[in-house]
Amino acid sequence: MSMNNRQRWLGSVVLLSGGVLLAALLLKGREEIHDMQQAQNPPVKQAQQQNKAPAGEAVQLQPLTVDVATEKRLLEEQKRSRERAVAEQEAKTAEFLRMQQQAEADAARKAAEEYAAMNARRGGAQESSDNIPPELVQDEKAKVQQKSPEQQKSPQQKQDIQKQDQLKQDQQKADAEQKLAEQKRQRAEAEKKAAEDKRRTEEAAKKKAADQAAADKAAADKKKADADKAAAEARKAEETKKAEEAERKAAEDKKRKAQDEARKKAEADKARELLEGGDRGNKQWMVQVALAANEANADALASKLRAKGYKVTRSPTSKGIRIMVGPAKDRDTADATRKKINTDESLGMKSAWVIDWTPLEQR
Repeated sequence: MSMNNRQRWLGSVVLLSGGVLLAALLLKGREEIHDMQQAQNPPVKQAQQQNKAPAGEAVQLQPLTVDVATEKRLLEEQKRSRERAVAEQEAKTAEFLRMQQQAEADAARKAAEEYAAMNARRGGAQESSDNIPPELVQDEKAKVQQKSPEQQKSPQQKQDIQKQDQLKQDQQKADAEQKLAEQKRQRAEAEKKAAEDKRRTEEAAKKKAADQAAADKAAADKKKADADKAAAEARKAEETKKAEEAERKAAEDKKRKAQDEARKKAEADKARELLEGGDRGNKQWMVQVALAANEANADALASKLRAKGYKVTRSPTSKGIRIMVGPAKDRDTADATRKKINTDESLGMKSAWVIDWTPLEQR
């Protein structure tokens, strides 16, 4: 086999094997992506199958997703699956390109070695052609004419063929790079879509949280307003109650004061009538209990005695107000009353004594 045939054979083998390997990798990557998509979308297909009902039956639609968190998790899983598939495809494509470049380099190296050996042989044959007989030269020309068209090609034609093969390889390499760029573009679009979905999900979550916060704030404001209103009403009711209580107390104090004044006046009138009644020449026996320094003390002592059932008479003097119990019919009755007052521990009046007392008007 000549060198040109060997080169063409090696180039054809390399191109054929590279094309088969690239096609197999692309087909396998497409199947893996298809399987991954089928594995990721079973809920949708299942929901579609469940939504298909026989004729005459009602169709019940099922929700595709549960909530925002589930959608977010599914998007993240799809994004990771796409990234893994694209990374595996890129690794396989890079490995194929490396193997193809290595095979091309080996083929080019072998072709260069064979071409150099052929040139060396051709140089040696040219040097010895001067000693070849003419009939052998004619025979060699006939042999050259009998060679196949492939064998009769000149080095320039062979170089052109190699250039064409190289162009084909470059074209295949460019196609592979274009497919790789397309895969990268698709991955970028998928990532962009996933980012957009994530952004929409986050915006929906933020909007929901803002709405919930606004609702909570409105409820809190309403509750606070109701509490303030209730507190204001309670304060107003308390103030009204205090005002009424103050008015009632003032009325009671006024009434009690009027009653005290009326009672004092009645007692004075009664004592005057008592002292002025009967014979003016007869003595009246009284039990003097104490001599009060002022009206307040006199009122306190008189209240105590009245609480015990005694009849109290007050008479002003230059030294104070005289507090007396009586009058009695005779001295013995007055003395018995004195002893009773002196021995009463609750009164605390142990200095009472009996006097024969005549009103000032009768003296």
